[in-house]
Amino acid sequence: MNIPAQSNAIVMTLDAGGTNFVFSAIQNGNEIVRPVHQPANAHDLTLCLEGMIGGFRAVVSQLGRPADAISFAFPGPADYKNGIIGDLGNLPAFRGGVALGPMLEQLFGIPVFINNDGDLFALGEASYGFLPWLNEVLREAGQPKRYANLIGVTLGTGFGGGMVAAGKLLEGDTDAAGEVWLLRNGINPKTYAEENTCARALVRGYNHRSGKTLALQAFDIYQIATGAANGDKQAALDAFDELGQALGEALADMITIVDGPVVIGGGLAASWKLFFPAMLKRLNGIYEEPAQSKVRRLESSVFGLENPTDLHAFLNSSSPRMIAVPFTDQTVRYDPVKKLGVGVSKLGTSRAVALGAYTFALQKLIDQ
Repeated sequence: MNIPAQSNAIVMTLDAGGTNFVFSAIQNGNEIVRPVHQPANAHDLTLCLEGMIGGFRAVVSQLGRPADAISFAFPGPADYKNGIIGDLGNLPAFRGGVALGPMLEQLFGIPVFINNDGDLFALGEASYGFLPWLNEVLREAGQPKRYANLIGVTLGTGFGGGMVAAGKLLEGDTDAAGEVWLLRNGINPKTYAEENTCARALVRGYNHRSGKTLALQAFDIYQIATGAANGDKQAALDAFDELGQALGEALADMITIVDGPVVIGGGLAASWKLFFPAMLKRLNGIYEEPAQSKVRRLESSVFGLENPTDLHAFLNSSSPRMIAVPFTDQTVRYDPVKKLGVGVSKLGTSRAVALGAYTFALQKLIDQ
C-alpha cells in the first residue's frame, strides 16, 4: 500500500475534536507514547493554538529522538496542501483563515501534513485495516483476486468519506475530493446526502414516523429497533431502512467512479445489521429505461461482508473458466463476474484516522 516495508519514521498525530485534543506519536504503525490530552478551547484562538503547541511539545518530551513529521486530521473547509484552516463550525475561533501548518513547521522544524478525517479514515483502512483483511480472506479462500482501491465513509454526527486508488489518497485539485456529504440525496433530491445518512436523520425519521417529538439520540433509536428499549419499533426500523437507502445511493455514485470495495466507520457502523439490507438493495438495484429494458445500477454485484453467509457467497460467486487465445494454442483465465464488498471498520474509526495520518505523512516524505 505504498508504505515502506521498514520505516522508522516517527510521526506525531492529533485527534482534533470540538471539545478535546488528543496528541500521540506513531512509529512502524504502532503508538509509541502515552497520549496527551488538552482542551480544545474552541472559543479562543490563542488558547487553542497554545494548547496545540503544548500538546505536541509534551509528546516530544516522551520521544527518544526528534520526530520526522506531524500529521493529523482537522475539520474543513481548509487549504490542506498549504496547511491553512478556514471557517469551522465546531471550532469558531478559526475564522478568516489560520495558517496552522506553517506555524507548526516553524516551531517544530519538521514537515506538517493536515487532511480531512474522512480521507484519513479511508487511507488508514486501506493501509492497515479493511483492505488488507479483505485480501487476506481472499488469499485464504484460494481466490486470486486482490483489491487495490477503497472507498471509506463515516456515519455519525455527519457523513464523511474518502477514496483511495492504488494505495494513494485521492486529494483533488482544490482539497475537496471525497466531500461525500454533498452528493445528491437519494431520498430527497432537493438536498444533500448527509441529511439522510447521519445520526440526526435517524432521530428525525423516527420522530416523523412515530408522531412524536422526542429529544432522542441515535443510540436510542438503535435500542428501540432491536427491542432493547420501549418505543415504536417499526418506526425505528423504518428510520434505519431509509438511512440504508440513502447510503446505498450515495455509495453507488462513489463506486461508479472509484470501482472499489467499501468500508464504513463512525458511530452508526455498529448498527450495520439494521441498514445493510436496504443499502445493498439499492446498490444491486436497476434502472428502468423508457423502453422498459432493465439496466443494473452498477456493473459489479455488491455483497455485504459482515454476515458470514453473505461473505461465503462473495467468496464463491466467481465463475472462472479458461478461454482460447485466437490464432494460438494458448488459453487464459477469464472470470466474467464483477463483484465488490461492503464491510465495517477493522481498526475502529479513531485508530484508522491516526494510521491514515501516519501513512499520509510517510507517503509525502517519500515523494519529497
